[in-house]
Amino acid sequence: MLKRLSSNSNFSKGLWKILNQRNMSTSKLDASKLQVTRVSQKSQPKPNDQLVFGKTFTDHMLSIEWTMEKGWDAPVIKPYGPITLDPASCVFHYAFELFEGLKAYRTKDGKITMFRPDKNMERMNKSAARICLPTFDSDELIKLIGKLIEEDKHLVPEGQGYSLYIRPTMIGTTDGLGVGYPDRALLYVITSPVGPYYKTGFKAVKLLATDFATRAWPGGVGDKKLGANYAPCILPQLQAADKGYQQNLWLFGPEKNITEVGTMNVFFVFKDSKTGKKELVTAPLDGTILEGVTRDSVLSLARERLDPKEWEVNERYYTIYEVSERSKKGELVEAFGSGTAAVVSPIKEIGWQDEDIQVPLLPGEQSGELTKDVANWIAAIQYGKEVHGNWSRVVADVN
Repeated sequence: MLKRLSSNSNFSKGLWKILNQRNMSTSKLDASKLQVTRVSQKSQPKPNDQLVFGKTFTDHMLSIEWTMEKGWDAPVIKPYGPITLDPASCVFHYAFELFEGLKAYRTKDGKITMFRPDKNMERMNKSAARICLPTFDSDELIKLIGKLIEEDKHLVPEGQGYSLYIRPTMIGTTDGLGVGYPDRALLYVITSPVGPYYKTGFKAVKLLATDFATRAWPGGVGDKKLGANYAPCILPQLQAADKGYQQNLWLFGPEKNITEVGTMNVFFVFKDSKTGKKELVTAPLDGTILEGVTRDSVLSLARERLDPKEWEVNERYYTIYEVSERSKKGELVEAFGSGTAAVVSPIKEIGWQDEDIQVPLLPGEQSGELTKDVANWIAAIQYGKEVHGNWSRVVADVN
């Protein structure tokens, strides 16, 4: 049944005790209990040029049910297909839903690897805890996703820019219309062979600096990957498109701080005209910014590889006013978005208060120099051309 919250103590000590202890007193997520039901006939891979992002799915899916009474049930890999839910399921009425996005790649030595899955599992557990859904053992879910990929490894596309997109999702399935925390949930994973996120490929985009709508706010859930964060952003994106822009550059507060771009984190490069030193800057993780895995990867690689005598790498607040002024002074060097789907997306123009801020690009190209370098750095690790710590986890052999 749906567990209602008392009107005068939303999160009482008693409730917190239940939510914190329920995973300790019930069955844990256990990859060794996996049950597999295979399709009768495997599908054939589509040619790379027919892979539209998120439109093609593999033969199988992973499904794991959870109840407050028993904990995590045995994981099941089964043929991909519809999910049946009660019309009163709380996911439909109160948005008990979260998801992740990560990728697996074919490497040059015949392996299939996932890129930094531990970071995605960490973030998924944070999202689950925030909306009172169950948490899980990250390593166990990574093992299970690996088993899912193993079943459909023949569908993982080959080639630079092509990968297997992985979508772990968790929903509350308790039926009932009272507002409360769920005592039933479903965790499932589907996978999709994909090509480049944008049909146009690696091409710079135009943004509309947006202060007429707000993506996230202090004390909210902008740092969690919840479905409820995404639907409200579609209307502002359509409004931006009506004005000739591909995406929104989200601003916040009277200062007009730059936060994110579309559904991605965003980076700017400035150059001090007096010292000649460059700065790579992105907004800090203050609870309103999504803790992007690609964002973290960009920052880590930049701090490792950029000469500190020539560069600073900073997480700080900066405003659209700063971008505008530094552009006029010739101190705006380049800008790009970062995220799992597109990896990096170069920016060429920002609309703001009846002016178009031009972001420099390399002559004859669609990005700035650092944007291009970052894309190459990350791709080299993802496709197995370079080893970087434990960022790549092998889950299958191609043969």
